[in-house]
Amino acid sequence: MAPAITLAAEAPKLSSANTGFMLIASALVLIMTPGLAFFYGGMVRVKSTLNMLMMSFISIGIVTILWVLYGFSLAFGTNNSLIGWDTDWFGLHKIGLTELWPGYTIPIFVFMVFQMMFAIITPALISGALADRVKFSAWALFVALWLTIVYVPVAHWVWGADGWAFKLGVIDFAGGTAVHINAGAGALGVILVIGKRVGFKKDPMRPHSLPLVMLGAGLLWFGWFGFNAGSWLGNDDGVGALMFVNTQVATAAAMLAWLAYEKIRHGAFTTLGAASGAVAGLVAITPSGGAVSPLGAIAVGAIAGAACAAAVGLKYKFGYDDSLDVVGVHMVGGIIGSLLIGFFATGKGQSTATGVFYGDHSFTQLWKQCAGVGAVLAYSLIASAVLAFLLDKTIGMRVTEDEEISGIDQAEHAETAYDFSGAGGGIAGSAASVLAATESKKVDA
Repeated sequence: MAPAITLAAEAPKLSSANTGFMLIASALVLIMTPGLAFFYGGMVRVKSTLNMLMMSFISIGIVTILWVLYGFSLAFGTNNSLIGWDTDWFGLHKIGLTELWPGYTIPIFVFMVFQMMFAIITPALISGALADRVKFSAWALFVALWLTIVYVPVAHWVWGADGWAFKLGVIDFAGGTAVHINAGAGALGVILVIGKRVGFKKDPMRPHSLPLVMLGAGLLWFGWFGFNAGSWLGNDDGVGALMFVNTQVATAAAMLAWLAYEKIRHGAFTTLGAASGAVAGLVAITPSGGAVSPLGAIAVGAIAGAACAAAVGLKYKFGYDDSLDVVGVHMVGGIIGSLLIGFFATGKGQSTATGVFYGDHSFTQLWKQCAGVGAVLAYSLIASAVLAFLLDKTIGMRVTEDEEISGIDQAEHAETAYDFSGAGGGIAGSAASVLAATESKKVDA
């Protein structure tokens, strides 16, 4: 019999299809941050609208520059289980245009920019918990420090080829731990330091524009397909397609579950509930969607929708002022989605950097998920609280009470979102004009 011939594995070649797909996915992830800005901007009172928009947009500017300078290198460099380090990637100065991300068919530049979009939105998520009361300059500095001290190490743990959680086998397809638990726990750490808004649990703090909230939720839902399906870094074996399907399925299930909960609990189906439920489903399926079937995705979404709807009320019970429910939706949703992998996993679950894990619904996988969730939650909570404490004791984190009451938009940005004083104000403006003319005639008479 002729001797067996062993062929060397063929090195991956650049794929124009996967590269184009990933560039589109990156753009979709970027649009999530303006979507988040609209979502949060509609949920606050009129006097805080612009500040809420700016807290998301400034993250785009700061994180983009820092990610190029050192963030990508520290997050995805090798040779250390806690932090990456590759000086060739500092400033991206030694990366070839067609140099491929190891094991994949896309350039390093494409992977870098895809991960940049994740890094941008994660600190922006925290801003929703701090609405109405944080100095813009302090927030900008917090974003830079938090990215460096919290996000970059956690991303390396979970997605770096040498990260300890990655090597342990923790499954996080697209960011349940590194993005959502990280941001939610970070938000909780900050608000425990800076305190409550003036009038918390006393004054009505209802959303000023529910249509804006729904617009933001729609943009988030749309962009999330890039966020999730793109994390397979191609679609040669159909896993990205499965993630796309599961993203839609879980989001729909969570929205329906949230609406059912609030109808039973509060007696009404609200638009805010529909938007929040959709986001809760998107959060929960993010870590698990590549490892569960569509039926499992329905279960993940439904559980997350009901659980997050219940969790948002905890702030009133425990007295922490999470303005826009970042803790209740992102931290709780991320925990649920990450842990349910241990119950519903049926196939592949990938860490978005390199390599594939084969998840199963077993206690072995469950304890791994618990280890990843617990470590990220504790580290982000403590580190974020320490950062907020140091900033508060040095430059000060909060605006003055008078500025908070009068409106942070005017105090921090010298602008307001809406101008109701000009002519052409619609029905209200016409009515005011008629009334003014009537009063003028009475005076002349």
